[in-house]
Amino acid sequence: MVNGQLDGEQLLAWRRQQLALGGSPGDLDWLLDLAGGLPWRAQHQLWLHPQQPVQLTCDLNQLEAMWRCHLDTAEPLQYVVGRCPWRDLEISVAPGVLIPRQETELLVELALELALSCPGCWADLGTGSGCLALALALAWPLSCGWAVDCSPDALRQAAVNLAAGGVADQVQLLEGSWWQPLRPWWGQFELVVSNPPYIPTAVWADLEPGVRNHEPLIALDGGLDGLDALRQVVAGGAAALAPGGLLLMEHHFDQSHAVIDLLNAAEFAEVVAHADLEGVKRFASARWPGSRRDCHDD
Repeated sequence: MVNGQLDGEQLLAWRRQQLALGGSPGDLDWLLDLAGGLPWRAQHQLWLHPQQPVQLTCDLNQLEAMWRCHLDTAEPLQYVVGRCPWRDLEISVAPGVLIPRQETELLVELALELALSCPGCWADLGTGSGCLALALALAWPLSCGWAVDCSPDALRQAAVNLAAGGVADQVQLLEGSWWQPLRPWWGQFELVVSNPPYIPTAVWADLEPGVRNHEPLIALDGGLDGLDALRQVVAGGAAALAPGGLLLMEHHFDQSHAVIDLLNAAEFAEVVAHADLEGVKRFASARWPGSRRDCHDD
């Protein structure tokens, strides 16, 4: 391998050697894509034309070290590489911050669909890596956003991602528990999104080691029934949301009825369950009663 270049047969032989150590082909191909700079399409072309030259952005020895680290410790490859593709973005991640999930991309799509117009003030509760806040800020460049998290590690990572996305001046990061840091702006929020910890404690204990041993417990464990954080998010909406303000939440795949009941009991209006791409009800939306105020870009 010279200056990152080798032929396809060499790379395919290396790939077979690594898979002989363990792990899944999909994970190794993901590593070649994100760390090695070899996109999926180019990898697939190798099977048809193995003699063609291949240009990598990372030495094979470095890639092997990453792969062995993943196999030996079950550390997620996103942490090993330090990046995670998400929606049309590339999110920086590190231990101490939840890795963005593909299903959470739909929370952004729901916000864009249901907000109807640009919200003047919006917030992201439990921002983690800042992926939701970044996506919303890019979608509504004239809006004002707040991103809250109780973890200093998460806020540092969110700051990195917001700065990389060019929206650091648009989103204010606040440390604290759910609605409390936003108290000076209560009653003004036209949209609030949240992907809180919602996994029941007993379920968390049985998660695969890569998640249980490496991703932050505080971002996963939702208490005995998984609803502790969701209860707090719902309860604070009455004071914090503007009339007609929209609340959007992600929850566990089997919590839809419980979350809908929480919203109805708190006297929200327009309470709706939303399915993910597999048809599983994983999101809930509701509005605080009252007339919505239009937000214009001018």
